[in-house]
Amino acid sequence: MGAVDSARVLLLRESLAQSGWVERTRSFAGSLRRVAEPGRLLLVGTPDEEPWHLAAHLDDEARMSGLGQLSPTLVRWAPPLDAPPHLSVDMRRLESAARGETVFVIAPDAAPESLLERVADARRTGATILSIDDGDDELGSLVHDRLVVPTSSDERLVVTAQMPFDVDVDTVSHLVSVAAGENFSRVSVRDRVAAMLERLSGPAPHA
Repeated sequence: MGAVDSARVLLLRESLAQSGWVERTRSFAGSLRRVAEPGRLLLVGTPDEEPWHLAAHLDDEARMSGLGQLSPTLVRWAPPLDAPPHLSVDMRRLESAARGETVFVIAPDAAPESLLERVADARRTGATILSIDDGDDELGSLVHDRLVVPTSSDERLVVTAQMPFDVDVDTVSHLVSVAAGENFSRVSVRDRVAAMLERLSGPAPHA
């Protein structure tokens, strides 16, 4: 979404009200809230796109709403040896995913075969699979709940009036994070969005 102010993000939600996206992100956020307990939400992206911003936003929502189960474990493809503990969990964590855990996949591009295999194994062992993705059929066959965000130019949703930019996987991910703590947080949506934008404008964590 870039460095947009909180008023514009709130306006985005209003602009999308008739499109069904607000309701869809709220419904999907309900699946996140059904994670049993803290430490059971495993967040993973593709090799080229690590969802660390979303991990930070979900951490914020967990803290502000008191819903500790929203705080994810960021699973990374190749964390460096000197990464801090919360950024050093590698793909082996998915191999131990079990019943009562949720694997949340963010895939703005095609999920590689190695990710699909791990997700399939996690599902077989009883984990719940969620995704925000571009409509990948193979990934779709594995998930229990998903949000599909088209990425092709002829299908992409563009907010054209007051918000002239594409609604992409990153935008939808942030709408989901805001919705996850909605009605539970003592912090206003406007203040939560402002915190989200501060995260967006800040530097990436040590990788």
